Amino acid sequence: MNKKLLSGPYILWMAGFTIIPLALIVYYGMTDRTGAFTMENLMAIATAEHAKALWLSLGLSLIATALCLLLAYPLAMILRLKGNRGGGFIVFIFILPMWMNFLLRTLAWQTLLEKGGVINGILSFLHLPPQNLINTPAAIILGMVYNFMPFMVLPVYNVLSKIDDNTINAAKDLGANSLQTFWHILLPLSIPGIISGINMVFVPALTTFVISNLLGGSKILLVGNVIEQEFTKGSNWHLGSGLSLVLMVFILISMALIAKYDKNGEGTAF
Repeated sequence: MNKKLLSGPYILWMAGFTIIPLALIVYYGMTDRTGAFTMENLMAIATAEHAKALWLSLGLSLIATALCLLLAYPLAMILRLKGNRGGGFIVFIFILPMWMNFLLRTLAWQTLLEKGGVINGILSFLHLPPQNLINTPAAIILGMVYNFMPFMVLPVYNVLSKIDDNTINAAKDLGANSLQTFWHILLPLSIPGIISGINMVFVPALTTFVISNLLGGSKILLVGNVIEQEFTKGSNWHLGSGLSLVLMVFILISMALIAKYDKNGEGTAF
């Protein structure tokens, strides 16, 4: 039997669930309701409402990505020091909550942060004033960091775990202290994992609408919310597709960064 036939199911899967949906998005995004070609759907991102949602999404996504990196890198360093056995078990414990449904995890944070939630309940028990935690940008960032943190930890840890201890020992034998070893050895060698982690956090954070709906109370509109509403409530697939095409620009930039800094796929092979 021809081995090329074994690729048939994969080709059908890619065609049915990737190529055709993308082609439909491009078609709807570049046409109006009459089917005529137009660029208005793409240019709609420049309107005040859509531009505000886009810039807010970019800002919150960048903050969430930076926080994930600041928290994930030290954790990945600790996991590397633990070795394969201890590090692997801690990684397993760390990603265990990810087996739970994404929506349920976000709803759990809604229960914690709401006015009558667990956190304000504890503050009230301690005779402290309640805090307005829910329906704020900070709550959305918290939800992003919690949900997407493993996507930063795993690629960074994957790269750090592949660094030969002899390389670090050689640097120390040559007189490098811990800071110099980190700055000149560990950090440069972990760049592929960092770039992969940044992309794997930034892209879903930029396009999310569930987190902002639940933790923002639908009061804080991100660009993902705008697109979701155009498809579900406004029934304007053309405008929703046009805005989606604009977001695809950021995805293409992310893919270009991965292709440049992680050519061997070191940061994505978990």
